[in-house]
This record gives sequence, structure tokens and C-alpha cells, in this order.
Amino acid sequence: MNYLTRRIAVAVLFLSSIAAVAQPVAVPAPVAAPAAAAAPAPGVVPAKDPLPGGDYRLGPGDAIGVQVYQSPDLSVDARVSESGVISYPLVGTVQLGGLTISEAEKKIADALRTGGFVKAPQVNIALKQVRGNQVAVLGQVSRPGRFPLETFNTRVSDMLAAAGGTTPTGDDVLIVTGQRDGKPFRKVVDIPGLFLNPKSDDDIILAGGDTLFVNKAPVFYIYGEAQRPGAYRIERGMTVMQALAQGGGPTVRGSQNRLRLNRKDAVTGKVIETVPALTDIVRPDDVIYVRESIF
Repeated sequence: MNYLTRRIAVAVLFLSSIAAVAQPVAVPAPVAAPAAAAAPAPGVVPAKDPLPGGDYRLGPGDAIGVQVYQSPDLSVDARVSESGVISYPLVGTVQLGGLTISEAEKKIADALRTGGFVKAPQVNIALKQVRGNQVAVLGQVSRPGRFPLETFNTRVSDMLAAAGGTTPTGDDVLIVTGQRDGKPFRKVVDIPGLFLNPKSDDDIILAGGDTLFVNKAPVFYIYGEAQRPGAYRIERGMTVMQALAQGGGPTVRGSQNRLRLNRKDAVTGKVIETVPALTDIVRPDDVIYVRESIF
């Protein structure tokens, strides 16, 4: 290959490389950026996590956080007073006690709109601490104390479960006291019936300020020639024979046919001694004496 031919070949290769570089490079299509969250339309309250319950009603002592969309100066933390009000910028005092979260949001929004402070206020309230609408559970329960009403339909069985149930020395009934429609309220509730009956009328809905009290279970006493003398819980419908069995029965010196029952008369208050039948029903504070056999 002569000199001219080599020069032509080099020139061809050079031009080919330039053409390859000049080819358009395929650029991947840009990835669409995620759409920004659309601002809520006027009058629409932003969604929130209803804590502790969507139907929870604010009460004295509850701590809340109030936020107004695009109005940071109106976002405040407040605590509901004993009279059920909070102090809010520009508006002043706002009565929120007894309102649900959504109702309280609407009330503040209406106040801002009516006062001409915000044209289309979008208010969000977060419940930060629950102290209002509490129920006291006292007496023979595992965890006595005050418990919040987390929803508007909290029932007696729910609150009893929150308190850990009754203790072994607790009674089979509890007493609910409080107020309904401004009047004193009192109801005796059968505890086993709450769970044994599919639809118990005693499983009532509780209100803020109610008190549940579980008294000690009634007892009877057995002494004398009994295997295990002492005080024992009275079970429902317990007979004298069952009470004697609770005490381990009579000793070798005792006799179940020589029993004496001491019971206080409900009218006179005097203690009356009788000879009970084994099928008689035992009453609270009865004292059973097992006498010695005559043989």
C-alpha cells in the first residue's frame, strides 16, 4: 500500500469515529416527581388520628393542640379548664367542654370566620393528654384508681376490665353512682350477670364523674368442732351444709346434727340462736357453732 492509500484509509477511519460520536444519545425520560399533597379545600378539616377515640368528648384537664392551616400564629397548646373553656388568640374564651374533637374544631373555625380573622379557617385539634371525663373505680378491685372515658360508649364491663377485675375478697355486685340529667344516680350491678348474660341491662354506659365501688364479699363464721374454723366468703345460695363443708366438716368429736346458728335479728338487732337445718340458706355474718357429739 503506497503512501497516498494509507493517508486515505486514515482519513476514512477518522471521519467514521466523528460520525459515531455525533450520534444523538438517548436520554431517559424524566421521572415524574410525586405530586405534592393538595391543600385541603376551604371548609374541609384535615384528617387526623382521633386519639383516643373519634367520639371522645373533651373534659376538664384535657390538654389539646390547636393548629390552623397556613396560620402558625393561631397554633397553640391549651388545657381545658374546670369550667370547660380554653383561651384562644383573637377569639378569647371558647367553650369546648363536652364537645367531640370534630365539634371543637368546627366551633373554633366558626369563631375565626365570624370574627373576620380568617376567611376559610381549617382547624385541626390533637388530643395530647386525657384528664377529663374520668371514672373512679374503688374498693375490691385489682387496680383501683381513676380511668378516662376513652369513647362515648364505655360501659361498666369495660371499666371493670380496665381496673383488673375484682379481687378474691370482692363482692359479686358493684355500685355505680354519679349524676344523670343533673340528678343523683345510683345503680346496683350484678357482676357475673355482665358476662354470663348475652345482653345485660346492667352493663350501662358510663358518664364522666361516675364512681364504681366494689364492696367486700359477705362472710359467715364457723367455729367449735370444725376442721377449719374461721371466716369464709358466702357464695350465692350457700346452705348450712355447704358452709359446714367450707370449714372442712366436723371433727371426730363433732356432729353435723348438733349445730347452732347465731344470727342477728334485722328488726331488734339482737342475736338469736337457732337449730338450723342443713338446707337452710346462710346469710351474711351468720355464726355456725359445731357442737360435740353426745356419743
